[in-house]
Amino acid sequence: MRATKRLRGWTARLLAEGEEPDPRFTLANERTFLAWIRTALAVIAGGIGVALAGDLIEPVLRHLLAVGFAGTGAVIAALAFHRWLRTERALRRGESLPPPPLAPVISYGLAAAAIVLLVGVLITR
Repeated sequence: MRATKRLRGWTARLLAEGEEPDPRFTLANERTFLAWIRTALAVIAGGIGVALAGDLIEPVLRHLLAVGFAGTGAVIAALAFHRWLRTERALRRGESLPPPPLAPVISYGLAAAAIVLLVGVLITR
């Protein structure tokens, strides 16, 4: 009995598609997924750090930054799985790898946080 027969849901559908890819590519895809999850955790931790900054940052600015970091981290975590799934499907089908949707999220999210922080620092000084 194949392993896919015992599985249900999205995993069974994924494993039933195409050919089994070289394990090195699947493992590399998993390592990339875990790297994105670590990035998401770091961004969320940054939001927690900002939230706990106390009097170093104005309360409204602190709240905006903390929510922005936490939201960006949540989006990164969700897109990490989406990217892993799309890449795994492409590997199984022998297709070109899809472009990563995470780079703009991180770039624009952190740029927005930096602008909010810069404006907040300039206003309060």
